[in-house]
Amino acid sequence: MSCPDKPGQLINWFLCSLCVPRVRKLWSSRRPRTRRNLLLGTACAIYLGFLVSQVGRASVQHARPAGKGPHRSRAATEAPFPEIPLDGTLAPPESQGNGTTLQPNVVYITLRSKRSKPANIRGTVKPKRRKKYAVASRVPGPEALVGPSLRPQVAARAVDSEVPGHVPGGNLAKAGERPWRWIQGPRARGGGADVQLPLAVESNIRIYSESAPSWLSKEDIGQMRLLANRAVAGLQPAQSRSGARLLVLEGTTRPSVPACGPSPCGLLKQSLDMSEVFAFHLDRILGLNRTLPSVSRKSEFIQDGRPCPFILWDPSLSPTNNETHSSVKLTWGTYQQLLKQKCWQNGRVPKPEWGCTEIHHHEWSKMALFDFLLQIYNRLDTNCCGFRPRKEDTCVQSGRSSKCDNQDTVVLAHIVQRKQDPRHLVFIDNKGFFDRSEDNLNFKLLEGIREFPESAVSVLKSQHLRQKLLQSLFLDKVYWESQGGRQGIEKLIDVIEQRAKILLTYINAHGAKVLPMNE
Repeated sequence: MSCPDKPGQLINWFLCSLCVPRVRKLWSSRRPRTRRNLLLGTACAIYLGFLVSQVGRASVQHARPAGKGPHRSRAATEAPFPEIPLDGTLAPPESQGNGTTLQPNVVYITLRSKRSKPANIRGTVKPKRRKKYAVASRVPGPEALVGPSLRPQVAARAVDSEVPGHVPGGNLAKAGERPWRWIQGPRARGGGADVQLPLAVESNIRIYSESAPSWLSKEDIGQMRLLANRAVAGLQPAQSRSGARLLVLEGTTRPSVPACGPSPCGLLKQSLDMSEVFAFHLDRILGLNRTLPSVSRKSEFIQDGRPCPFILWDPSLSPTNNETHSSVKLTWGTYQQLLKQKCWQNGRVPKPEWGCTEIHHHEWSKMALFDFLLQIYNRLDTNCCGFRPRKEDTCVQSGRSSKCDNQDTVVLAHIVQRKQDPRHLVFIDNKGFFDRSEDNLNFKLLEGIREFPESAVSVLKSQHLRQKLLQSLFLDKVYWESQGGRQGIEKLIDVIEQRAKILLTYINAHGAKVLPMNE
C-alpha cells in the first residue's frame, strides 16, 4: 500500500483508520447499543460511503486521458455543445498562480463562410512569369520607321521605293491616313553593339493552360499570333467599300518592297466590325471551319488607336466580282433550285441540265445556320427582305431595301471559294448583329434548307456553348477587354444562346434532318 502524499488524502486515511475499527468493535461486542454508539456508527458509515464515491470519480477521471489516442470513440467527438458560442469568442484558459494552466473542458469551433465565385474557365488563370531577357544583335543606332498604332510594341521597316499598288511611308497622307513618323523603338533595327533588352511586350494571344482549346488547330493559333504580334512592314490599298486597309506584315524573308505573297498580310477593318472576331471563334466551336482567322488589334491607321478586327488575307481565294464580291454569280431563284437538286451530295455527279455549280450541297446548310445565329444578311439577303432593316444598314443606305417585289432576281453576295478547293465555301465579311430583337429575326436565311450539320447542332444542344465561347474568346486579350471583359462577353453569348434555342425549335417544327457533313 502506497503512502498518501497530499494533505486531503492524509485526513481521509486517518479518519478511515479510526472509524473502521470502531464500527467493527461496536457490532461484534456484546455491549448494549446505546444512542451514542448508534450515532457514531451511522456517521462512520456515511463517511465511508462518501469515500467510496470519491474513489470511483477519481478512477473515471484518470481513465479519461487514455481515450485521447487513435482509438477514441466517435460518439465522444461528435457530442453536441449547445452552450458554446460558434463565433470563436471564448475566453482563453485561466492561468493559476503556480504556473500551470487550467484547460477548460470546451471545444473551439470555427465556421468558414462559403464564398461565391464565378465558374472557372480552364486555361484562364495566368501563372507567374519570370522576367525574360533576350540579346538582340545589331540593335539600332538610327531610328526605325514605326506606325503610330504600333509604337509601343512593334517596329516597321523603312520603305521609300514607289511601287504601283504600294503606299510607302511618305505617301500615307495621300491615301487618307496618318503619316508615319520616326521614333526610337525598343525593337528597332540598325547598327550598333549587342545590348540586352527586356522583352516587356507580351503577346495579345494568351494561352495559360498546357494546350489550346481543341477546336482551334495549331495553324489557327499560329495565324492568330502572327496577326496579333507581327510588326507591320507596309500598307497596301484594298478595294473595300467599308474602308478596310491591307497591312503587310513582316515575314521570314525581307524583300526589298513589302508585298502580299512574299510576306503575310491582314485586312484591317473598321472598329464597328468587331463581330468578325466573335464569328471566327463561333465558327471553330461549331465545327464548320469556314472563316478566316481573325483577331482584334489596336491601330491608329483608321480609328485613332481603337481596337479593330484584323483578318488574315488568304491568297488562295478565287477572284471575285467587284460588285458582288463573289467567285460564283448566283441569284436567289437559282440558289433555291440548287438546294432542291442537292448537288454533289453522296458523291453523286450532277447532270448538266441541273445547273449545279462546283459548290457542295452541304455548304449551303452550314452557311444558313451560321448566318442565322449571327443574323448576317449581306450574303443571302442583300436587299434585307426578310426583316425590318434600320437606317444604318447598308441595304437601306444603298436603296436596295425597297426592291423586294421580285426576289428571285436578287443577286447573292460574298459567295467565295478557294482555287484549289471549289467544293467548299469560305465565309468572308462576317459582320454580325447582336441587337436584332427576337421578333425581327431573319428567317429567310433558312428558306429552302432541309438538312443541318450534326457537329453544329450537337454543340447547340450540349449546353456547353457558353463555356466554350468564354474559353475561346479569352485567348484574344484585346477583344476581351474591348467588350468590357467577361460581363460584356456574357451579354453577347446570351443573344447567341437564345437564337440557338429558336433555331432548334425551327428544326424540330419543320422536320429538318441533322446529318454528318464532314465530307
